[in-house]
Amino acid sequence: MLPRLVAVDPETFAREHWGRSALLSPAGDLPQDFSDLLSSDAVDELVSERGLRTPFLRVAKNGSTLADKTFTAPGGVGAGIADQVSDDKLVSLFADGSTMVLQALHRVWPPIIALCQQLAAELGHPVQANAYVTPPQNQGFSNHYDVHDVFVLQIEGEKRWQIHAPVLESPLRDQPWSDRKAAVAARAAEEPLLEAVLKPGDCLYLPRGYLHAATALGGVSTHLTIGVHSWTRYALAEQLLQQALRTVAADPVVRGSLALGVDLGRPEDLAGDVDVVRDALVAALGAADPARLSEVLDAGARGTQRAAPVGPLRQLRTAQELEPGTVLALRGHLAARLVPRGAGAVLRSRAADLPLVEAELAAVGQLLEAGSATTAALGEDLARRLVLAGLVVAG
Repeated sequence: MLPRLVAVDPETFAREHWGRSALLSPAGDLPQDFSDLLSSDAVDELVSERGLRTPFLRVAKNGSTLADKTFTAPGGVGAGIADQVSDDKLVSLFADGSTMVLQALHRVWPPIIALCQQLAAELGHPVQANAYVTPPQNQGFSNHYDVHDVFVLQIEGEKRWQIHAPVLESPLRDQPWSDRKAAVAARAAEEPLLEAVLKPGDCLYLPRGYLHAATALGGVSTHLTIGVHSWTRYALAEQLLQQALRTVAADPVVRGSLALGVDLGRPEDLAGDVDVVRDALVAALGAADPARLSEVLDAGARGTQRAAPVGPLRQLRTAQELEPGTVLALRGHLAARLVPRGAGAVLRSRAADLPLVEAELAAVGQLLEAGSATTAALGEDLARRLVLAGLVVAG
């Protein structure tokens, strides 16, 4: 999927641009445009026929997000939910210059679901997608930076983008641009690093922290923003510290009380105890177990993305109709692996944790390696359990 978005080879992108510098890839240098992902008809369908609720839609104007009540209304008989998107209100707001922001399209629109799942698998970092639909000559948001990397895919119309250098390099998720409004405004007044008009099929990559603002030109403009929520070394630091704290908690010296009559406002009263605790933490960090760290991070990572969509009715039908020759394929983007437990193991994945006995391990190992297996190779009972757990689908 990455070669569809960048006009350099993946190795060059990883070495020169990932997390480092912006990259503009013109449509003529990419294999195809992005019209298969979203269109004006698709936008109309999403906001008028799909019963979307907040926060799947935001509306913004002149750099500010409008209150939900300005574009939502109850759904009527049988669907009296007060925050459903109102197409009637949107017609007026859009005509008046407001931008529609369709959020989390990686959960509701099949072509974008497929794009995001494959891109996340290739990058190794969680991915989400929003679409920005802006009337002519309007700006949805003023200069700001994101705390995640973005790929901007121009779908329809044209937008002029201005890009400025970061005021904070590689900001973390709790370091938003709104905490640095004055610095952002001052940087935005400087000469931009990049100014370009994005046309349909163009793609712009921006690392987190780069300031940007976009204005639609002579027609309605739609662009898709793919947000990449990169794992950071700071995340490793957080987990290492947690592991070290658990280690020193087992040390009775560290658990010991401070001296009777200690004055916490006097640094000299704490100096000796600080040395003891610092030495214990340094030793614990030095002895940290990378395998345990990886296990904790992997458990968190499984929840950041979803496995490929699966139909409950289709799964039940597959389970009921199993035959020896039925081919079962591992569900896409499952992130499945065998974790030893006792004499058997657990098949751990984004969908479910399935306990396995020792006799089932070889068949499941071959399934994970090959990506598919027949009912006969798995055994009917195991095959049915895999189907009903959403781990395999009819292939």
